[in-house]
Amino acid sequence: MLALLAATALVAGACGGDDDDTATDDASADDGSGATTAEPPPDGPPISIGAQDFGESAILAEIYRQALDGAGFEADIAEVGGFRDLLFGAFESGDVNLAPDYVASELEFLNDFAGEATSDVDETFEMLQPLLEERGLVGFPPSEAVDTNAFVVTEETSEELGITTLSDLAENGSDLVLGGFADCEENAFCLPGLEEVYGADLSGSFTPLDAAVVGDALDSGEIDVGVITSTDGRIEENNWVLLEDDQQMLAADNVFPVATQEVADAYGDSLSTVLDDVSAALTTDGLTELNRRYDVDREDADAIATDWLEENDLS
Repeated sequence: MLALLAATALVAGACGGDDDDTATDDASADDGSGATTAEPPPDGPPISIGAQDFGESAILAEIYRQALDGAGFEADIAEVGGFRDLLFGAFESGDVNLAPDYVASELEFLNDFAGEATSDVDETFEMLQPLLEERGLVGFPPSEAVDTNAFVVTEETSEELGITTLSDLAENGSDLVLGGFADCEENAFCLPGLEEVYGADLSGSFTPLDAAVVGDALDSGEIDVGVITSTDGRIEENNWVLLEDDQQMLAADNVFPVATQEVADAYGDSLSTVLDDVSAALTTDGLTELNRRYDVDREDADAIATDWLEENDLS
């Protein structure tokens, strides 16, 4: 009797195993809604995502990394430090092969600050593409999220000098100390733009600062005007006055991913689908909130990225 029961159990277990395997195989082809599960990406090089030396870049790099990781890619982040010159150096050396960047600023960097970027993102992106191709790079479609340079002053400075626009700054701010990103001296949307568009030469009083300390320097009075990013969550939190770009110096700095041609060719639609889904979900207001969590609440970039991907059904 015991032998018979044992034999019966073995047969039942074998049948159960076959059913489970069949269910697993079916699940890999159909999720029950009629849609098949995503295919794993094709073989290709590991993806190294370049993060520049400011919070928003770290957050975006984490979003790309986690989205790619969830889709089966092998991806990590390389902190390139500094600004765009170091990022492109890392592309050339092979240390990175994917990165978040900004359409207008990248165009002006690659065209030696020729002033071609406009407020039309499609037009600006079209001018950028051939410059990327010359360097073996590919630009993927931009998101709606825009992050330009932003010039801010404290409420006290604004009220005392009557400064609410960049034209006001040009007229009444010649003696003010400007502090901001180190590339401000070359950036078409910083010192050169202020001089060319507004006739304001603040180069003599410019103080280069790390992005993380510009706000503290502004609040302490070390500088009078701070150059930060327009999606910086501290603008509202600290009641800084964002000076209006009333003569349209700033252009279409929409967030977009750029990758090497090698990576784009190796992964094809598998890569572009992930990147396009991220770009489709990015908005200016959403990016501002992510920055607020990083700069004000002091949350980690990886945790912020995880929450964002979950909220947008991309995890």
